[in-house]
Amino acid sequence: MTDRMIRLLIQAGLVLAVIVALPYKVFELDRYFVPKELVLHVAALIIALMLVARRRSLSFDLVDGLLALFLLWSVASAIFATNHWAAQRSVAISISGAIVFWGARSVAERGSYRPILVAAAIAAVCAAALSLAQAYGLEMEYFSANRAPGGTLGNRNFVAHMAVIGLPSLVWCTVTARRPFGALLGSLGGAVLGAALVLSRSRAAWLAVAAFGIVLLVPMIASRKYWRDGRIGGRFARLTLAATIGGMVAIALPNTLNWNSDSPYLDSARGVVDYKSGSGRGRLAQYQNSLRMATSNPVFGVGPGNWPVEYVRFAPSNDRSLADDGMTANPWPSSDWVAFVSERGFVPTVALLGAFVILFFSALRRWSDLPDPDAVLAQCVLAGTIVTTMVVSAFDVVLVLAAPSFMVWSILGATSGIRRNGREVKVSSRSLGFAATALLLLSLLSTARSVTQTMAMTAVGRGAYTAGWVTGALWDPGSYRINLRVAELYSRRGHCQVARGYAQQALSLFPHSPAARRIARSCG
Repeated sequence: MTDRMIRLLIQAGLVLAVIVALPYKVFELDRYFVPKELVLHVAALIIALMLVARRRSLSFDLVDGLLALFLLWSVASAIFATNHWAAQRSVAISISGAIVFWGARSVAERGSYRPILVAAAIAAVCAAALSLAQAYGLEMEYFSANRAPGGTLGNRNFVAHMAVIGLPSLVWCTVTARRPFGALLGSLGGAVLGAALVLSRSRAAWLAVAAFGIVLLVPMIASRKYWRDGRIGGRFARLTLAATIGGMVAIALPNTLNWNSDSPYLDSARGVVDYKSGSGRGRLAQYQNSLRMATSNPVFGVGPGNWPVEYVRFAPSNDRSLADDGMTANPWPSSDWVAFVSERGFVPTVALLGAFVILFFSALRRWSDLPDPDAVLAQCVLAGTIVTTMVVSAFDVVLVLAAPSFMVWSILGATSGIRRNGREVKVSSRSLGFAATALLLLSLLSTARSVTQTMAMTAVGRGAYTAGWVTGALWDPGSYRINLRVAELYSRRGHCQVARGYAQQALSLFPHSPAARRIARSCG
């Protein structure tokens, strides 16, 4: 019963994390991120409760140990962060992702990994389908015009990341389908993914697809002797053909996307490895400045989620990562690994990277020990998902966002749990109880924070009323955007005493904010 509930939670969470969004456009990024974080945290909280309820001892391997080190170091880093609200939010995603990983692993140990991979494939296709719907004219208040077609993820790059991370699972579901109709659905899903990947113009995703094909070519050939029957090769060929046709049709059909170039897809293809101009040059400069952040705080970094808080101290005024208001244009750097090393330090970054490396190489070993041919191909999914995740996370953020993090950890847990060789460790009931209590409290705190953030955005609504902003600040005192907006509204009305308090709160969150400092000084 427990395994079934965990499996259903992961399945439902994977799809919901793609679909849910809020209509409040004044919160252009958070209206996508916060509800997806809520889905992740609720699922993780319930999974944690179930895992704790049935555990009387600990069983872990080296991957579990490295992941635990990454989390514990991240929590320690958060203690020293400037903005504790941002730190809590960032660490919460990592903790909830790890809980999902352990939950999926526990289910897979008992042989029930297929439903999770099917759900991951469905989630990837849903993300791609909603992106295509926006590209071809569907208008919804849940879609954003910025970085279209982002569907319910708000950014076309995020759609591409979800699609390419879910691609190995979709391939597996297609070639191992129990019935021909399932294989047909998989091929249709491949066409949808192919079209969305082309329209996304995401160079990171395109590189990930190429890396997936190149790195997994030899293992896929080696796995042929384990194939159940001759249909696998044919199904894979049809899926590849469908994805190719989908991409070609996407280019040929007229869409509502207003590209600035007459040949946008060719331009993106040419710029895949261009680091001498444009966004590539800006990314290199950002990496260099972020590395300076890391070397100035090598042990704990500047704090999880605090890259936008501190980056302005290390970047020149003409840095491409800075907006006109003197703040960072994005709340994260253009790489998960740059974010981790600058925010949390070198040790946890190496620990997480080590966990990924171990999972990758363990997926390519001892296939003869696996119970059936499907499990052998599932190990190719494990290796393929790590490859695609590593590539896209090298050029953009994946593991610091809720929806892709949910997908990555679900797939890795389900596929690595098939033959997990955990070591049973005797731990005193007191120590085990303390660890379980801490984990549950952190999960509960994460869920509560996402709820209050949602309530704050609901109170603000479309941002037309001052009372809504004030109520939003009560619900979410850690929101820089809300506190700054309330300070601006009261400052314009001459209510400096009230405005000063909100401006100071905004400054406590982002001490280098020119706008908050200006209001605080004018009302001083």
